[in-house]
Amino acid sequence: MSSRLALLVSAALLCGGCKVTSDIGKPCLLVKRGTGSNSAPVTEADLRPGQDFISFGALDCEDLVCVKDANMPTQIADNEAKQVIGYCSKACVAETQDTCAVTDAEALAEVKDRIACRPLLLDQQALDALRAADRAAYRATFGDNTSPYFCASAAPTTP
Repeated sequence: MSSRLALLVSAALLCGGCKVTSDIGKPCLLVKRGTGSNSAPVTEADLRPGQDFISFGALDCEDLVCVKDANMPTQIADNEAKQVIGYCSKACVAETQDTCAVTDAEALAEVKDRIACRPLLLDQQALDALRAADRAAYRATFGDNTSPYFCASAAPTTP
């Protein structure tokens, strides 16, 4: 019995030093709700200049969240749909540190050093009001997400 316990403790200690990787910052294709359960590509016509765009259901990302922030130049994929490229994100908690650490080698260079946990599009009060007004419409738009905070590139700082 003690050898099993020693093995279990050793395994726990070894895994404690494992580096957890994330795909935050990795390029992805933006999608929007299409017909039925299908998603449709986001094209440049779907975007407004100077605004953040968050895409739920992006299959390129482990958390299914793809973002194009307001400061990111618009990049178009070389595919038939001419889809807009963003970067992988995830929900986060504003007060925690390192929840948005970029560890993926494929992360976009222009956002890599500026990723932070920040609200996108709406504040908490607006999200709560939308959810209270029409839960079905809220769920169709935002899914189970209840927080405005996501890992996203912050505005560049000027020296």
